[in-house]
Amino acid sequence: MFNIRSMENYRHILVQLEEELIAIETEFDDPLMLSEKGVQLSKSYLRKLRSLVVELGFASEEEECYFFKSLKPKLVSKLIYYIKLFTIESKRPRSSRKAQKHYLHTEIDKLQHYFNENLEFYHYYRRGAVNLDHHFFLRKGANLRLHPDTIHFVTDAQFSTSHDSSVATIMAYDMLIAYLQKQLECTSRLTTPVKKSIPPVKWSCNKVDLIELIYALHTTRAINGGAASINEIALLFERVFTIELGDYYRTFLELRSRKINQLKFLDHLKASLHQRMKNADA
Repeated sequence: MFNIRSMENYRHILVQLEEELIAIETEFDDPLMLSEKGVQLSKSYLRKLRSLVVELGFASEEEECYFFKSLKPKLVSKLIYYIKLFTIESKRPRSSRKAQKHYLHTEIDKLQHYFNENLEFYHYYRRGAVNLDHHFFLRKGANLRLHPDTIHFVTDAQFSTSHDSSVATIMAYDMLIAYLQKQLECTSRLTTPVKKSIPPVKWSCNKVDLIELIYALHTTRAINGGAASINEIALLFERVFTIELGDYYRTFLELRSRKINQLKFLDHLKASLHQRMKNADA
């Protein structure tokens, strides 16, 4: 027996989250900014879902199994995905294509390792089995002997079973592997934009200034009609100037936190060019 009203309320929260995540996927091109916002949204909606479950509960064990096997993991998978995405992208090398491809392959292997380490449950879930659902997806059925990979069923018994987080992790890692494979394809297609005949040039200002310029070019969609990502633009400038920009997202956060003169370098560019025009007209 299903309580239609409560299940629709639970589904509605998932739909709302999905709509907001689609919106930020369009708004944020930088994977670090995107993942930070994704984590914030996912946590917020997870709190809403938990409050609703505690308030409304379930009409039957069948309904409870369905929720913890099919609904809650969809939301939690988004949280896991964005947390892992932030970690992966923040540590991603910004040097050669070879180094990037090696890193991406290594990260895929790490994710696949989780599936191998949890092979029995992985196969149970993948083949759509249901015979053990009352052990895996009922709160009262949580048991250490089932080898759960989380302690949430102990620390939050009202909102966790022994294996709902395992399903969420499988979902999240599927999404991450698809993302990393797409990044590998993009890296393989990427051609070196700087011809060998161009003499070496050096960036004479500091790295913060260059990062400020990169974000300005990205924001104004000045490169490839806005199709180029922050990562691609940064990589281009690193190659042109043979420079390592490091964690440019952290630098951008520091720029945002400036109390005065946030766009110091861009203001300097504008003032310098304006002065040059005045001198030329004199």
